[in-house]
Amino acid sequence: MPRFFIGEPAGDVISVTGSDARHIGYSLRMKKGEEITFCHGGTDYLCRIESITESEVLCRVESAVPSRSEPTVRLTLYQAYPKQDKLEMIVQKTTELGAVRIVPFISARCVARPDEKSAEKKRERLQKIAEEAAKQSGRGIIPEIAPTVTFKAALEDMKNSDIKLFCYENGGERLNSIALPQSGSIAVMIGSEGGFERSEAEAAAALGAKQIWLGERILRCETCPVAVTAIIMNLTGNM
Repeated sequence: MPRFFIGEPAGDVISVTGSDARHIGYSLRMKKGEEITFCHGGTDYLCRIESITESEVLCRVESAVPSRSEPTVRLTLYQAYPKQDKLEMIVQKTTELGAVRIVPFISARCVARPDEKSAEKKRERLQKIAEEAAKQSGRGIIPEIAPTVTFKAALEDMKNSDIKLFCYENGGERLNSIALPQSGSIAVMIGSEGGFERSEAEAAAALGAKQIWLGERILRCETCPVAVTAIIMNLTGNM
């Protein structure tokens, strides 16, 4: 069944306009009486189309249920800014796997250091990638792509998470040996191509973040977040 993201419904009738209306009517060729799903804030609104015009689709809400595709844990990925377009792939794949928020940051060894204007333009594109990935994978929410911050600000942001993990190439506990809850918030911080400075690892540890290690093989910075997200989802019963 086709799925679209909307703002919070104001009543039993949902009005769809703009590009989504054109997509429903022209690309999908949907008709009056067919079923369609709208998503907002982790709730799926199961609807039936009442009318379609060139500019608007009206749908009647028949039921509202929690989205079954949303994980029981809220995973935030803190990703050091990588080179080229690697962040696009990271956003796409971790969205598919269940991340709810992605926070890019600049660490000591980041080669890519976009200025504020460039970072914001990139963020807008990444948010669109997250939306498309959320639609494709049947998510109940669109993950938030946060503005790019400093390493210090990323650590400060992590403080509110129930579980804090720091992926460190120089060792730590194996991820599969850490007891993770079936609910609550989990934050994981991953470095760029050059990894982390020791001082950064020490700062994360002082915050209470557990250092995690993925074994002797060194994963690329675009592979690591995908692997870690998948492992966390598996360990918490969400895969």
